[in-house]
Amino acid sequence: MRAWIPALHRDDAQELQYATGFAHLSFYRFSDDFRMNLSHLLLRSARAYPELPAVAVGTSTVHTYARLADRTQRLADGLRRHFSLEPGDHVALVMRNCPQYVELAFAAWHGGFVTVPINAKLHVREFQYVISHSGARVCFVTGDLFEAIAGLRDELPELQALVCVEDAAYEALLGDAGSEPTDRHPDDLAWLFYTSGTTGRPKGAMLTHRNLLAMTTSYFVDVDRISSGDAILHAAPMSHGSGAYMLPNVAAGAAQVIPASGHFDPPEIYELIRAWPGMSFFAAPTMVKRLVEMPGAAQQDVRNLRTIVYGGGPMYLADCKQALRVLGPRLAQIYGQGECPMTITALAGHWYTQTDHPRHDARLASVGIAHSVVEVRVADDEDLALPTGETGEVLVRGETMMRGYWHDEAATQAALRNGWLHTGDVGTLDEDGFLTLKDRSKDLIISGGSNIYPREVEEVLLRHDAVVEASVVGAPHPEWGEEVVAFVVARAGSQPPPQELDALCLNHIARFKRPKRYVFVDSLPKNNYGKVLKTALRERLCQADA
Repeated sequence: MRAWIPALHRDDAQELQYATGFAHLSFYRFSDDFRMNLSHLLLRSARAYPELPAVAVGTSTVHTYARLADRTQRLADGLRRHFSLEPGDHVALVMRNCPQYVELAFAAWHGGFVTVPINAKLHVREFQYVISHSGARVCFVTGDLFEAIAGLRDELPELQALVCVEDAAYEALLGDAGSEPTDRHPDDLAWLFYTSGTTGRPKGAMLTHRNLLAMTTSYFVDVDRISSGDAILHAAPMSHGSGAYMLPNVAAGAAQVIPASGHFDPPEIYELIRAWPGMSFFAAPTMVKRLVEMPGAAQQDVRNLRTIVYGGGPMYLADCKQALRVLGPRLAQIYGQGECPMTITALAGHWYTQTDHPRHDARLASVGIAHSVVEVRVADDEDLALPTGETGEVLVRGETMMRGYWHDEAATQAALRNGWLHTGDVGTLDEDGFLTLKDRSKDLIISGGSNIYPREVEEVLLRHDAVVEASVVGAPHPEWGEEVVAFVVARAGSQPPPQELDALCLNHIARFKRPKRYVFVDSLPKNNYGKVLKTALRERLCQADA
């Protein structure tokens, strides 16, 4: 049985409180004694649609809505009884996509706990940092990750229990009877989303019940409509955007469908589209490209496909038009960050069909207009709004803006200064309110929809005795969007073999963050202040590739 449950212990800690600075908005303004809980979304659908499929693997239904709600309530009770969890305690999920992801997320909210979803592709040291930093008291894992986390037992003194969701220990947590949802204040934490920062250390964005409810309702206004009996396919990690979209789909009574393969496989995706009416899914642009470029894609039956919502990276105009030709007008785009989940701007489906508009191509190349629950500004260095068409940093504020970073007041103050979330992205707003991103934050690399921050990789490379300097940039890649390239200055006469640098990276960071190319140079280009000019490195790559 893969589970360990040490003696119960508890270290009470006060959550940090941060002012978010958007009191000018009236959306979802509740009195101080108002109480709410996201689990009501599931209970509502269970009453209205008890026999509809709620969770499925491939083409097989695992839970109806009545069964999912029952298990969720009993799991919440089991978490309280077995681990003495109290409202506000943190529950970590280090899991690949599986049915238990849905029931555990809602069970945690039902009990008043906070979910901490962790990317299953991370390195074991990254698991250790996030679990420790978040203060999670219980961690649930899929079988393939149990041994890795169990090996960290001595380094996670606050972690009270580790449970594999595929073993009997998990089913034993189900209580005999459920209970009512625990009352929570709208500004209580619900989801602690860890997103890497430019410092290389992940930061925990504190998302509240209010944030996630606003995200849920704005989906129906700004992105797409969902009907009871529809389905969402979780082909992307549920620890990220796909998992966030559990909420609007549960609220509408749609099925959560998990591919039997456990990953994104174009032939399987087309098979599931044929099997599930009203299908939608969230995907990185590279996933859409793979789906469209699969041999025979144009002959696939996609009548059941309602919408592909893409985000997490740029969709080039040519790729967008090709997807429209192959799949039809079934696209929608969102732009968001973990700090403002899925809700900065959106390009809803109806914009794609307005082909006679004089700026149609420009709109397809944009990331859409502001969500109804936020305000978006392109600003100068003093956070003042710039005139239409001028380039500046993208700022956002509203009901989905995080409360702050968990146990990181300095980072919170920097990100939320003057009441605005500073995205670090650069863009322009046109006269109709369409936002076009000109560049991401200077250092960020997006490969296959995953964020990679160069400094994190650079710090690992500098552990090698033969590496004097290292600078990491992204280079265009036809399938993944970008690939990681490391420029390395080695000590004279001691250039390390790339295999050694690969091994070093694989011992400290996730495989997908590892450089795909190493370019050895005598020196790095720098400005008068000694800062590496990454623009010059990117230009060098472009010239070399050309």
